Amino acid sequence: MMFQFTEEQKMIREMVREFTKKEVEPRDKWMDENGFDYELHKKLTQAGLMGIHLEEKYGGGGGDPVTSIIVIHEIAKGSASAALFLDANWLAADLILYHGTEAQKDKYLPQAAQGKIFAFGLTEASGGSDAAAIKSTVVPAADGGWVMNGGKAWITNSGVADYYIILAKTDPEAGAKGISAFIVPKDAEGLAIGKFEDKMGMRGSATCELAFNNLRLPADALLGQLGMGFKYAMQALDGARISIGAIAAGLSEHAMNIARSYANERVCFGKPIGKFQGIQFKFADMAAEIRAMELMTYDTAKMKAEGLRHTLEAAETKLFSGTRCTQICLECQQILGGNGYSKEFHVERFVRDAKLLEIGEGTNEILRMLIGGTVLAQK
Repeated sequence: MMFQFTEEQKMIREMVREFTKKEVEPRDKWMDENGFDYELHKKLTQAGLMGIHLEEKYGGGGGDPVTSIIVIHEIAKGSASAALFLDANWLAADLILYHGTEAQKDKYLPQAAQGKIFAFGLTEASGGSDAAAIKSTVVPAADGGWVMNGGKAWITNSGVADYYIILAKTDPEAGAKGISAFIVPKDAEGLAIGKFEDKMGMRGSATCELAFNNLRLPADALLGQLGMGFKYAMQALDGARISIGAIAAGLSEHAMNIARSYANERVCFGKPIGKFQGIQFKFADMAAEIRAMELMTYDTAKMKAEGLRHTLEAAETKLFSGTRCTQICLECQQILGGNGYSKEFHVERFVRDAKLLEIGEGTNEILRMLIGGTVLAQK
């Protein structure tokens, strides 16, 4: 590889790998059928994984962005849903880590390390890819606090979250520069949480709509500076796109492992189907693409850890990894033939899970615009 993990990171990788085999992978099918797994969340907390990247003074493990990606990558080898839950949780909590006041960090980050769940609320029914077009508003209240109105859609971890980081317009005339971020507890007066979405895939992660009806917030609910919310969100999405690369690599490996076992055992025309060139070519392409996903993902995570700008590289990582993951899962389904269409053999679930990676945290189309425009502007 282009860089080496530290001895501590190797130890964490082995620990999470073993945890995934024992606790995560056996629950993935259950989550697909039943939804969010509160017992698995407890075990993630007990294992110290909810706050493994937070500073030790907040009760975390003190890991860097590479360590975070190791955790996401290994968990995704057992359940893409569980990895997505953790990614969304960190995305929201990290906004407090990077932009909160010392008082906010002292209040919320220890809770994050102790297992409280966070959710990030940007997307709206009329403002998905056009994130700057959100319509939720926040105005000052007479008591010095804030009043929020509007709603959000497709918010990962909603319905199970203890805290929400909500983006809303504090100056509707200023466009993206009029968006601010607020910390909203689940029991805030005026917050209504809709039903859980009956999704195609990633069914182990909770997703609901949110509605704000004169939601009252105290003055210190404002996160960071007024009007800086959109910038904060875009920076957070850079990190989340690295996590999507890790989820894609882990999910792809999971699918390929099942397909490999099947190809070595399934006999057709007198020999295992893995002996046929047409099947071997599929595994050659899949193995090469998974290695490329891993290298892109960890290289970009290293850039983040070193404090380097990584917007372009994170977008490239997500675009390549998300699209290839979907195709790898489809190829694995094809290798299993009719059995690949059966829920008993798991791969059909992976196909459904993989598609989200081409939509969430920036669609393929938005990422192509971002990458293409950036590359063309380079001199």
